[in-house]
Amino acid sequence: MAARRWHRRLKKRTRRRLQGLAAVVAAAAVVWAVRNWSVVWPVLVSVLAAAVLGGAGWKLLRAHRNAVGEDRAWRAQEEARARELSMAEVDALSWQEFEAYVADLCRRDGCTKVEVSGKSGDLGADVVGYLADGRKLVVQCKKYAPHRSVSSQDMQKFVGTARPEHGADVALFVTTCRTFTKAALGLAVRQDIVALHRDLLGAWVKGAHLETLIPLNGHGGGARRRPAV
Repeated sequence: MAARRWHRRLKKRTRRRLQGLAAVVAAAAVVWAVRNWSVVWPVLVSVLAAAVLGGAGWKLLRAHRNAVGEDRAWRAQEEARARELSMAEVDALSWQEFEAYVADLCRRDGCTKVEVSGKSGDLGADVVGYLADGRKLVVQCKKYAPHRSVSSQDMQKFVGTARPEHGADVALFVTTCRTFTKAALGLAVRQDIVALHRDLLGAWVKGAHLETLIPLNGHGGGARRRPAV
């Protein structure tokens, strides 16, 4: 107990001495600053100015970054809205009109000998044609509501016919719905089927070239040939 009391007293004395020393140092600094004000005040002003400018610069930088981020978000929203405006017109098409519209997109991008089956029993070949480099293109068109998903069964049927039945070099599954199920997309990638969901279709509608869309989901494949005549 006595040892503890002695230790507490020692700590108090040490604390008082340190506080006294700090007060003496502060007083000495004030006296020195007053006597040497002509030297101190330019330094003090410079430090304060640097602090103010630094703070203002940081605020401006943060404001710029926020503005850039907001601008990018706004542009992305506008692009998405523009796609939806175009897709609203696509949504109004019948399934037969949708197949004809996809065929027109293929022709727009340089495909030749483009034909539309326009009937059931086409074994998944709704649109057939040839890319500019000669590869045979076979397209399955699914006119689904935006909230639906392309199922694995849909994809399996197309996989089973696109190449075995129609000799496709590029097999394109294009739909107006937003997603493919995980199983359907996995099958598309494994079997080299180009899976074009609503957003990619929207980009195609807005002017993206088919050749730039082919590598996005399944790389298309197929050896390049001489253009079909």
